[in-house]
Amino acid sequence: MNIDFNSLETPCYIVDEKLLRKNLEILKYVQDKTGAKILLATKAFSMFSTFNIIGEYLEGVTSSSLFEARLGYEEMGKEVHIYSPAYMERDFDDILKYSDHIVFNNFNQYKKYKQKIENSGKKVEVGIRINPEYSEIETDMYNPCFTNSRMGTTLENFEKEYIEGLDGLHFHTMCEQNSDTLKRTIEVVDQKFGKYIKNMKWLNFGGGHHITRDDYDLDTLIECIMFIKNKYDIDVYLEPGEAIALNTGFLVSTVLDTMKNGMDIAILDTSATCHMPDVLEMPYRPKIIGAGEPNEYEYTYRLGCPTCLSGDVIGDYSFKEPLKEGDRLVFCDMAIYSMVKNNTFNGINLPSIYFNTEKEGVKLIKRFGYEDFKNRLS
Repeated sequence: MNIDFNSLETPCYIVDEKLLRKNLEILKYVQDKTGAKILLATKAFSMFSTFNIIGEYLEGVTSSSLFEARLGYEEMGKEVHIYSPAYMERDFDDILKYSDHIVFNNFNQYKKYKQKIENSGKKVEVGIRINPEYSEIETDMYNPCFTNSRMGTTLENFEKEYIEGLDGLHFHTMCEQNSDTLKRTIEVVDQKFGKYIKNMKWLNFGGGHHITRDDYDLDTLIECIMFIKNKYDIDVYLEPGEAIALNTGFLVSTVLDTMKNGMDIAILDTSATCHMPDVLEMPYRPKIIGAGEPNEYEYTYRLGCPTCLSGDVIGDYSFKEPLKEGDRLVFCDMAIYSMVKNNTFNGINLPSIYFNTEKEGVKLIKRFGYEDFKNRLS
């Protein structure tokens, strides 16, 4: 990676093509070894200027709404899968137009739209999301299987009399986890739903697989895929989001001012609540190139943001030199769940988007301005 961060207007996101292709090569390896089909979950990464590259490696996209499905259809042009806890009736004709696989949350939804699919004249694969009531996610906000979850159909509520019209089953029970979790999950899914899986064309393992993380166990993932393929002679889909763009992007920020109030404080031109909301929602502490933990280096600062929200604070970091106005700070792993979730609270402008290409170097993809802020309002 060769990026001159000081040459970029800030705040900005920049995604690196070489790092993106590195992740995609890992995912392609899994596909080639197993015959599984891997999809981009656009809920995590929807930078469609990269979809032509992603489409070189993966089978298509999976979406959570009509707009995501349309984006994948128009910008990648490969398989489009969709799942929603409940579909809006006014959207469904267009969902049919753009989607190849439609996964329903329960049999109520399936029965409601079954006839419309059959009358459409289009071959659409239909699935039901199952809830195996097993997950190793500790935070309920991210756990699709927590008590009284709306996500998926439990074994008790599976209406087996409607199984004949289904092409596949889908489960999603993971979040940023390794393949040992998947192996234990597959055992539960197989034990509970095996009698239905045997009638299917495919089983979708959902997302949450951190396949491109350095310590990820690819062999166990391959073992899990082949177990299902060999036992049931069906196709397997995976739909990771983070794994595609994990550690491929950065958010570049400039120090606007420094001050003291019990400790050193630096105010940046980027906002956690506007530009990287997962920092507050997860919460988590993003890494900064050249910075350390509080007091690891000589100068520790609390990094605050330009909005009026008192809690719009990124965290405490230490530096080898004092921060001063104009310094650039580069936040890591900012491709995922950033552009898709950012907002213009307080009228704070959205970061520009750059792409560091292998052939042409750094390219400005999009710059935002007042009209983008205004057009979201009435």
